[in-house]
Amino acid sequence: MQSRAMSIEQPAPRKTRVALVFGGRSSEHAVSCATAAGVMRAIDREAYDVIPIGIARDGHWVLSDGDPARLELTAGHTPEVSSSDAGVVVPLGTSDRSLTVQEPGQVPRSLGEVDVVFPLLHGPFGEDGTIQGLLELADIRYVGSGVLASAAGMDKHYMKVVFSGAGIPVGPYAVVTDAQWRRDRAAALDAVAALSYPLFVKPARAGSSMGITKVTDPGGLEAAIEVAREHDRKVIVEQGISGREIECAVLQGRDGAPPRTSEVGEIEVDRDGGHDFYDFEAKYLEEQGVTLSCPAKVPDEVAAEVRRLAAAAFDALGCEGLARVDCFYTDRGDVIVNEINTMPGFTPHSMYPQMWAASGLEYPELIDELITLALERPTGLR
Repeated sequence: MQSRAMSIEQPAPRKTRVALVFGGRSSEHAVSCATAAGVMRAIDREAYDVIPIGIARDGHWVLSDGDPARLELTAGHTPEVSSSDAGVVVPLGTSDRSLTVQEPGQVPRSLGEVDVVFPLLHGPFGEDGTIQGLLELADIRYVGSGVLASAAGMDKHYMKVVFSGAGIPVGPYAVVTDAQWRRDRAAALDAVAALSYPLFVKPARAGSSMGITKVTDPGGLEAAIEVAREHDRKVIVEQGISGREIECAVLQGRDGAPPRTSEVGEIEVDRDGGHDFYDFEAKYLEEQGVTLSCPAKVPDEVAAEVRRLAAAAFDALGCEGLARVDCFYTDRGDVIVNEINTMPGFTPHSMYPQMWAASGLEYPELIDELITLALERPTGLR
């Protein structure tokens, strides 16, 4: 006869609670929403209790309804987090991991504790170490790199300084700071004169090809700098490199093991489609004009060098979780690192998940692996 104690049903184990944070104050707000839509569709709801938290353009944190359809980015729809939704208050101390919802005229209610945050923010005020610092203050685990790696990875200037110091090859570049531009514009332009055209003029701390201009002669340089300054007052000017753009996805190793690298991929832009480079429209809105190939058709030794440099770049910045490393395979046969992205595009159609899918790790499993890595690492200094 079964004892009474043995017949009592045990409560089901609590699901891991994951807060997906998206939107944000940067010009990549819509891209972040699209990333969140992809993750919401693919995350394992049997394993995770998902709390969708949006950050409006004015910085207001809100509780989202979690409808992926509202967050998708298409040619006819630009998603946006509304600041009029119910507000969310995040914990500010290390003894409390609870989220609180506040609505006008209502008693504040608790959403309960969060086990891990998945920041799906792109650009400044999210990908650049700011939200990472907030989460560090509260001892909350989160997916992705810490404060320093996120900040240095966001700033293309200091990223290249770190890479050069680690012996990682980078292309020629010049930096135009806000103070230099306002103090002596002619001198700032002269500092770029050592570079060979064509040039790519970029906001130093933005991504997704926002504010980037290809300049083919000195007459277009000043206007291109002004365009970049609309997104960031610090501008980086990079010498164009003749070659192919080859990318590699990097995933943190388990238990102190070296970083894992994916099959390498290649982006090919159809110039006849009106895109002279991989700009915002080509990246997110016009898939017909872009071919993403993985594995890329390059010699085995070149693929091995791209993967080696990708892992070296990941380690040089002290990255955690994930990163995508973009390289140039030049016409002379060299491999040069262009940049690292510590929160790469993460929709199912983005290069990072596609490279891992080609390497045997599908999108839902990739999401699960990133959450597992975040849960396993300690809080505080590491």
